[in-house]
Amino acid sequence: MSVPTEGLTLGAVSAIVEKKILNNKIRIFRPGEPVFNPDTGQYEPGPPVTVYDGPGALFPANGPSVVLYLAGQAYVDDTPSRYRLLTPLSAPVASREDTVIVVEADDESAIGRTWRVIDIGETSTLSVVRTTWVDQNTQKTGE
Repeated sequence: MSVPTEGLTLGAVSAIVEKKILNNKIRIFRPGEPVFNPDTGQYEPGPPVTVYDGPGALFPANGPSVVLYLAGQAYVDDTPSRYRLLTPLSAPVASREDTVIVVEADDESAIGRTWRVIDIGETSTLSVVRTTWVDQNTQKTGE
């Protein structure tokens, strides 16, 4: 059985991908505005601000990478646990240092894991989803 491709637009492909692939719920958040603590005399991070809460998917980008060191220092943003975050094109663009958390997923071991956004979302003229590079912060094991 063949699938007709005439009239198939990027918008139509995007809608299919959003419905069939972006079937996990993720949340992107960042620290809120600093709040002054009169007890310590210091500014502290405010409550987190949710940037996005909705469908998405995360997957590893070619498995763990090799982290190179130069004179004992890791290269900036070099990570052994690089992942790609997929969100709908309608989702806001995440900023560096935002945090991504899996809220709901078919794979229960993914729920609660967090990632750090290491670069703003990629863009192109042929996009069907937004792709954002992230670095895994937390993992769970079968404890």
